[in-house]
Amino acid sequence: MIVALTLVASLLSPVPGQLTVPGAEKTVVAELGDLTTAGTVASGHTDPADWAGLHSAATVNPAGVPGIQIDGYFPDTSATNATHGWNHDSQFVIRLPEHWNGGLVVTGTPGNREQYANDYTISDWVLSKGYAFAATDKGNVGVNFHEDGRRPGDAIAEWNHRVTQLTVAAKAVVRERYGRQPARTIAAGISNGGYLVRWQLENRGWLYDGGVDWEGTLWRLKGDNLLTFLPPALKAYPDETGVRAAGFAAGSEFLWPFHRQYYWELTQQLYQKELDPSYQGAAADYDYDERSRPAGCVQQPAAHDRDCLYAAVAKIALTGRITKPLITIHGTLDTLLPISRSSDVYAEMVGPHRPFRYHRVEGGNHLDSLVDAYPDRLKPLLPVFRGAFTELEDWISP
Repeated sequence: MIVALTLVASLLSPVPGQLTVPGAEKTVVAELGDLTTAGTVASGHTDPADWAGLHSAATVNPAGVPGIQIDGYFPDTSATNATHGWNHDSQFVIRLPEHWNGGLVVTGTPGNREQYANDYTISDWVLSKGYAFAATDKGNVGVNFHEDGRRPGDAIAEWNHRVTQLTVAAKAVVRERYGRQPARTIAAGISNGGYLVRWQLENRGWLYDGGVDWEGTLWRLKGDNLLTFLPPALKAYPDETGVRAAGFAAGSEFLWPFHRQYYWELTQQLYQKELDPSYQGAAADYDYDERSRPAGCVQQPAAHDRDCLYAAVAKIALTGRITKPLITIHGTLDTLLPISRSSDVYAEMVGPHRPFRYHRVEGGNHLDSLVDAYPDRLKPLLPVFRGAFTELEDWISP
């Protein structure tokens, strides 16, 4: 098993400035006394705004992991990511601890955040265990991510490509730095990042040894996805019976006002613009089932083109056909991606005969930061994620 207590002594590396990231258009290499957020906030090698709101204030993280950080970007034509003043998408960060345990963790960001979004929740902890760490901004960020790409669905499809691209490149960097390939490569992610884990293990499984999916977004051609449950919830709110009928759990009512104000309508609108841009109606009136038809999307969708949505979702849809071990965790009080319409469904898609473990977390919500407001009613998922990661290590060890 790969654990911090059995760290492999790091080998002599090339001069840090000579490390190369295959395919990257730009790289900046720095030797840092601490790769965790305790050090990178002060040194300017992270951005706290990227990971704000993703963890409870009570979270305790490790610190004091020296090593090398590589920031950069791959060639891209969009410019929604202004980090470092680069105004260039497909930015990434790779961290190489001085004392390496032989493993690599690769992540894509939650929501539409930039490449440092997983620094506090994932990077700090896995670095302390000796893993190399790599994260991508997924190729487009912010509320206008849907403007990237020529056709509906292209922006989200790029997310999957960018994770694959970074995984291949990070493995090469690890080999260059330490003299050998990683013995374990693990995909991990939260929300949209969890979706990316699922997609990678379904479609690029040979690159990984396993993954941990923290409340991943579900996209599928027929049935549940956020364009099927958010519109009826918006239409029914504040009627409790109607919102529960849309899939939101009994007992989560105290969370509805916050999510209605900040997440439900915004989320529905962003993904409708990406996947069905011809729709012109109100969020609460959106009718996915009526608009979807099993046909191709025309080159430039005309107004009210009902074929477009199906073709766009087809580019990003999940099947459940994972090829490597996957652990999914999901909170029963998730009030953005309700468990009954998300991970419960994905677990059924995977079925009993594939390498899958599923942990339903009583009292877990989509945002650990809300635990601070409701400490007696919500359970943080970050400790559960760390436990699932350790469980995966045991599972995939020889």
